[in-house]
Amino acid sequence: MTAPPDPRWQASPWSELLLDTWRQVSEHLELRACCEALWPRLQAVLPTARLWVRRVEPAHGWIETVAVAPWEHPRSERTTRDPLSPEALALLLTWALRGQVEEPPAALRALLLPRGGPLLAGGLVDGGEVVGVLLIEGDRVLLRARPLLQALLAPMVVALRNDRRVHELARLHEAAAADNRALLSRLARDSIGGAVVGASGGLREVMAGVQRVSQTEAPVLLLGDTGTGKELIAREVHARSPRASGPFLKVNCGAIPPELVDSELFGHERGSFTGAVANRLGWFERADGGTLFLDEIGELPLAAQVRLLRVLQDGSFERVGGARLLHADVRLVAATHRDLREMVADGRFREDLWYRVGVFPIRIPTLRERMDDLPALVEHFAARSGLRLHGRELSASPAELRALSTYPWPGNVRELGAVIERAAILGDGHRLDVRAALGVEADAAPGGPPERGAPPPSSLEAVNRAAVERALRACRGRIEGERGAAAILGLRPSTLRSRMKGLGLRAAEFRGA
Repeated sequence: MTAPPDPRWQASPWSELLLDTWRQVSEHLELRACCEALWPRLQAVLPTARLWVRRVEPAHGWIETVAVAPWEHPRSERTTRDPLSPEALALLLTWALRGQVEEPPAALRALLLPRGGPLLAGGLVDGGEVVGVLLIEGDRVLLRARPLLQALLAPMVVALRNDRRVHELARLHEAAAADNRALLSRLARDSIGGAVVGASGGLREVMAGVQRVSQTEAPVLLLGDTGTGKELIAREVHARSPRASGPFLKVNCGAIPPELVDSELFGHERGSFTGAVANRLGWFERADGGTLFLDEIGELPLAAQVRLLRVLQDGSFERVGGARLLHADVRLVAATHRDLREMVADGRFREDLWYRVGVFPIRIPTLRERMDDLPALVEHFAARSGLRLHGRELSASPAELRALSTYPWPGNVRELGAVIERAAILGDGHRLDVRAALGVEADAAPGGPPERGAPPPSSLEAVNRAAVERALRACRGRIEGERGAAAILGLRPSTLRSRMKGLGLRAAEFRGA
């Protein structure tokens, strides 16, 4: 379809419209706002025209309307998403890659805009990839403005690119905010920061060390038994440092399969191994400008220790399958419950890496070493568990505090938190049932008397058995999930199943409890 040039069309209005289009693209990052601001100028030049911008997603096989003008059109026209068959998608991409404003072929007309009337369309191509289609509908005078519409493709590509990035950032922000809210909900806190319980008591020396080292860039090594709160102290180091506004990322080295350690820490290039379908940033790249917390660093295999040493020396590394040297500005905080000196002597941990990560070691005491903090910790966990589980704070009586103070706490503060949460559940939201949570009354449990030959109720095995039974009974045999027995006991589901097997317990026995 062709038409001779129309003398009514002058270069001046077209130039002004094109200039105004670029101006609106630079001022509005969202495509709808850009088109809304542009529409009066476009309507002055093309009074009968209507404009659509439709985004194409080849990977997902659909086309979606992201902007419509004029804006009095029904909302449904602005949010239409149509699936594309493989044949239709191939036809659309082949045509759109031409980047020419023209009347679309009949096979594409109904796909692009199932309406009557003259229609001009052009593919929006960004870096050789079809990202969308610009559609202009109007009367036949519209056809004489084809050079103007051709000039509009370039700014519309930029506008669509900006719109996509803005919405991707919004989605990432919403996902991060949702994760943050979920974390705060589990912790029953209003913010990530906050006072450390025991900072002026049993953790006084620890916090003094945190204050000294936080203003430096020195690597920190946190030493202590499992459950003593190493992650909490690592967050305090980050929060008090000049990097507080940067990211804080935690990596559990013991949870990464040995064959994936390099990929997780340093990233990988597309095609570097089976399943590597795209480039992936490693933890060091993601933590650039912030703090990376490597928990259980003693679990790293020797090969990964070599690459970690290089990063600590000069901040450089290469992705798996890549040849380009990358750099990351990361403050390292490591933690372990193992004796790294003994591992160095046995050849299981590199001596040079030990000197690098152990520049400023901080030992975190066990709960048994800071029993003066027990009342404050119990108050903290009781209030947190009560709010999260029942909507109101709970507290422990003096008798319950005495019972808690006689327990050895092999699992440290983490175990204390689990016991208090279990006590809040067993107390039905009205009180803390500490004796039941500790298994003191195991011989009177509804599950019946201990089996013949079982240890007496005062033994540690009897206490563990009673605690597992009560958790399973409260959860009706459910092991996994936020309300499962493993969460109540502060254990991993696999660990709980292993303990249940050793105690001769089956989850099915409690599902009807």
